[in-house]
Amino acid sequence: MPRTMEEKHKEWSNDPEYIEAFDALEQEFAIARALIKARREAGMTQAEVAKRMGISQPAVARIEAGKNVSVKTLGKYARAIGRSIDVRVLPA
Repeated sequence: MPRTMEEKHKEWSNDPEYIEAFDALEQEFAIARALIKARREAGMTQAEVAKRMGISQPAVARIEAGKNVSVKTLGKYARAIGRSIDVRVLPA
Protein backbone atom coordinates (compact mmCIF):
# COMPACT_ATOMS: atom_id res chain seq x y z
CA MET A 1 0.00 0.00 0.00
CA PRO A 2 1.40 3.47 -0.93
CA ARG A 3 2.63 5.51 2.02
CA THR A 4 3.64 8.88 0.59
CA MET A 5 1.63 11.33 -1.49
CA GLU A 6 4.03 10.71 -4.38
CA GLU A 7 3.35 6.98 -4.18
CA LYS A 8 -0.40 7.56 -3.99
CA HIS A 9 -0.26 9.94 -6.95
CA LYS A 10 1.65 7.33 -8.96
CA GLU A 11 -0.93 4.66 -8.08
CA TRP A 12 -3.92 6.91 -8.80
CA SER A 13 -2.40 8.11 -12.08
CA ASN A 14 -3.89 5.02 -13.70
CA ASP A 15 -7.38 6.38 -13.02
CA PRO A 16 -8.63 8.70 -15.80
CA GLU A 17 -11.00 10.52 -13.42
CA TYR A 18 -8.14 11.23 -11.02
CA ILE A 19 -5.94 12.54 -13.82
CA GLU A 20 -8.71 14.79 -15.11
CA ALA A 21 -9.31 16.24 -11.62
CA PHE A 22 -5.57 16.63 -10.97
CA ASP A 23 -5.01 18.39 -14.29
CA ALA A 24 -7.90 20.77 -13.56
CA LEU A 25 -6.05 21.95 -10.43
CA GLU A 26 -2.64 22.40 -12.09
CA GLN A 27 -2.90 26.21 -12.22
CA GLU A 28 -3.61 26.35 -8.49
CA PHE A 29 -0.69 23.98 -7.81
CA ALA A 30 1.63 26.10 -9.96
CA ILE A 31 0.65 29.31 -8.13
CA ALA A 32 1.09 27.60 -4.76
CA ARG A 33 4.54 26.25 -5.69
CA ALA A 34 5.69 29.64 -6.99
CA LEU A 35 4.52 31.58 -3.92
CA ILE A 36 5.99 29.14 -1.41
CA LYS A 37 9.29 28.97 -3.31
CA ALA A 38 9.56 32.77 -3.48
CA ARG A 39 8.76 33.17 0.22
CA ARG A 40 11.36 30.59 1.19
CA GLU A 41 13.95 32.22 -1.06
CA ALA A 42 13.18 35.47 0.73
CA GLY A 43 13.91 33.66 4.01
CA MET A 44 10.49 34.47 5.44
CA THR A 45 7.84 32.59 7.36
CA GLN A 46 4.12 32.84 6.70
CA ALA A 47 3.82 34.77 9.96
CA GLU A 48 6.36 37.35 8.78
CA VAL A 49 4.58 37.76 5.45
CA ALA A 50 1.27 38.12 7.29
CA LYS A 51 2.66 40.87 9.51
CA ARG A 52 3.95 42.81 6.50
CA MET A 53 0.64 42.42 4.69
CA GLY A 54 -1.44 43.28 7.77
CA ILE A 55 -3.32 40.00 7.64
CA SER A 56 -3.35 36.74 9.61
CA GLN A 57 -1.02 33.79 9.06
CA PRO A 58 -3.96 31.55 8.06
CA ALA A 59 -4.84 34.12 5.38
CA VAL A 60 -1.30 33.82 4.01
CA ALA A 61 -1.71 30.03 3.99
CA ARG A 62 -4.90 30.45 1.95
CA ILE A 63 -3.09 32.74 -0.50
CA GLU A 64 -0.31 30.17 -0.80
CA ALA A 65 -2.91 27.50 -1.56
CA GLY A 66 -3.45 29.39 -4.81
CA LYS A 67 -7.24 29.24 -4.73
CA ASN A 68 -9.15 32.24 -6.04
CA VAL A 69 -6.27 34.64 -5.49
CA SER A 70 -6.67 38.04 -7.11
CA VAL A 71 -3.87 39.75 -8.98
CA LYS A 72 -4.11 42.57 -6.43
CA THR A 73 -3.51 40.12 -3.57
CA LEU A 74 -0.63 38.49 -5.45
CA GLY A 75 0.92 41.95 -5.83
CA LYS A 76 0.61 42.67 -2.10
CA TYR A 77 2.12 39.27 -1.28
CA ALA A 78 4.99 39.86 -3.70
CA ARG A 79 5.75 43.28 -2.22
CA ALA A 80 5.69 41.79 1.30
CA ILE A 81 8.47 39.39 0.33
CA GLY A 82 10.42 42.01 -1.64
CA ARG A 83 9.40 40.75 -5.06
CA SER A 84 7.18 41.71 -7.96
CA ILE A 85 4.84 39.61 -10.06
CA ASP A 86 4.88 38.80 -13.76
CA VAL A 87 1.58 37.56 -15.22
CA ARG A 88 1.74 35.86 -18.60
CA VAL A 89 -0.78 33.99 -20.69
CA LEU A 90 0.96 31.02 -22.26
CA PRO A 91 -0.11 28.70 -25.06
CA ALA A 92 -1.86 25.56 -23.88
